Amino acid sequence: MKLKFISCLVASLCLSLIATPSLLAKDDAASQSSKASKVFTEIMAAPDKAIPNAVLDKAVCIAVFPQVIKGGFVFGARGGRGLASCRTASGWSAPAFFGMKGGSFGLQIGAQATDFVLLFMNDDGMKSLLKNKFEMGGDASVAAGPVGRQAGASTDLKLDAQILSYSRSKGLFAGLELKGTVISLDDSDMKDAYGAGVTAEQVLSGKKAAPAKVKVYPTTLGRYSKRRK
Repeated sequence: MKLKFISCLVASLCLSLIATPSLLAKDDAASQSSKASKVFTEIMAAPDKAIPNAVLDKAVCIAVFPQVIKGGFVFGARGGRGLASCRTASGWSAPAFFGMKGGSFGLQIGAQATDFVLLFMNDDGMKSLLKNKFEMGGDASVAAGPVGRQAGASTDLKLDAQILSYSRSKGLFAGLELKGTVISLDDSDMKDAYGAGVTAEQVLSGKKAAPAKVKVYPTTLGRYSKRRK
């Protein structure tokens, strides 16, 4: 009985923490853009463990969520913030800002930080980003993404999935089937970057230019994948 009470209490605290992603840190939009760029650069620089170029070049949009916190005691929860850019006729779009949250159940205790990379592989996947909120595996199909320079030529890339997902924790980078995780627009970071009233559609379609303070993210993506779908 006591264990159950403690589990529920910890789970309640975790879920309260991730209910509003902007409460997880005081970083502004510029810091989020810088962190995401650093994570993506490090992953792509890892020998034989990066996202295959054959997969990257087919991605319509790329989202990075650095240092998503996962914690709990039997019941678990995760929450964090990140950003996404999409391909346009002139290159990668300005970034739109999002929050990530989700829960889990199983043998777990403590907390850890994980970096997530999401590749949106088709127009339907991109449309999910334009919603105020969507669930991976529910509103949008998701599969674990292949890893390794040669994986694109030798494996089933699961390109029928709308989203390919990856995670990096404790230095290990691998594909992860991230079902049940909810992605929602982060109004606070959007306002910080662009001012009031700017939508994800305006940003990701290329109608809104990237301010200098968040331009590092689309610039970083452009170094690794310039080819339009």
